[in-house]
Order: sequence, then structure tokens, then C-alpha cells
Amino acid sequence: MIDRRPFAKLGGANHGWLDAKHHFSFASYYDPDNMGWGPIRVWNDDTIAAGTGFPPHPHADMEIITYVREGAITHQDSLGNTGRTEAGDVQVMSAGSGVRHSEYNRETQATRIFQIWIEPKVRGGEPHWGAKPFPKGARAGQFVVLASGLDGDGDALPIRTDARVLGATIKAGETAEYRLGAGHHAYLVPATGAIDVNGVRIEARDGAAIADEAVLTVTAIEDAEIVLVDAA
Repeated sequence: MIDRRPFAKLGGANHGWLDAKHHFSFASYYDPDNMGWGPIRVWNDDTIAAGTGFPPHPHADMEIITYVREGAITHQDSLGNTGRTEAGDVQVMSAGSGVRHSEYNRETQATRIFQIWIEPKVRGGEPHWGAKPFPKGARAGQFVVLASGLDGDGDALPIRTDARVLGATIKAGETAEYRLGAGHHAYLVPATGAIDVNGVRIEARDGAAIADEAVLTVTAIEDAEIVLVDAA
């Protein structure tokens, strides 16, 4: 089962400094039939104007993954962490028992991110933040694990949930495969480029909610950059 969620039909709001599209209910966009996909609670497609950003605010009991598509985001939190994450790279914040953070675009151009929230396996725990560069060349033509709470993904950023966040860059006409675990929920979004997923065409920035598919065969119709979450 692959349910295409067209970008043009996503909820959202334009706040001037922030143009946000929501794949699931979030903030002022509420749809009781679209509260998430398995443990995946939030997938926001955010464009943040230069010199602006999210001021300090709190979170708890959520795994928050930021995939930077263009520009860069600068993080600061109540644990004393600071860091700048550039396009193609990933940062992860395990909010745990509670943390305050800010996310600012300190660049001279707009920054575009996917902001993904996944429910943790266990509530509470010590908050944690980390970031890591993931050169696009390393995931050319294949899915590479960027963040994971599953065994065997030691090079990925750690998250406290039974899920993987993966990235792939696929050239037009090429194909990459990924095997899903039995009973898993997956959500896939091409940041750029149109793709075919098991016979379903997905345009750039569309979402694809996936269940009951043992193998994903992803063929790029155009050069594509893809983010996939595989959640148990």
C-alpha cells in the first residue's frame, strides 16, 4: 500500500519568516484523520528566511530529526550544545525529559529543511543532541542510514526509537531498493526530483505513506534526492 500525499494538498501556514507545509497535523493545521503514520508524528517542509528562525522553546519525549536541504541551520540548546548543520547533513535531538533549543538561519539565503518527529520507545531519559555530515556522494544510488535506533547501524546518529532515517541520491533512470521490516510503517519524500516507487509516481516534495510492502523499488524519473523513514 502506497498512499501518495501531493505537496499541493498539504496543510501549512506562511508566517512571513517561515513558510511551512505539514505532512501531518501540526500547529494550526488539524486533521483528525491525519495525526501521523505509525510512530512518525511530524514531517514538516520548512523554508526559513535569511536571518530568522525559531526562538528558544521547550520539547520533551520526542526524537526530532532535521534534514537540511538548502542553506544551513544553527542550533543552540539548554545543554550547552551549539552547531551549524549544512545542506545534505543531519542533526538529531532526543528531547528526553526536557530541553530548550533554538534553530536559526544565520545565512544570507533561505534555508530549507525537513523537520521530522518520531515518538520515542521510552519516555524520559537524558536529553541529547548530535549532528553529522553525510556527503551526497556516499549515498549515490543507494539508501544510507542517517539516524537509527536499531541494532547494526553504528555509524548513524542515535535515536531512541525503533526506526531508521535514510537518504539517497539517485540519477534519472537509475534504481535503488530498500527492504522494509514486516509490519513497518514507512514515509518517503523526494526533496528534489520525481520518482517511481513500486509503480506509483511521486513528485518532488510529495509524501508517500507506505505499509505492507516488503521491498521498495525506487526509480528516479528525474535526478532525485530522497529521505525515507522506516519505523517499526
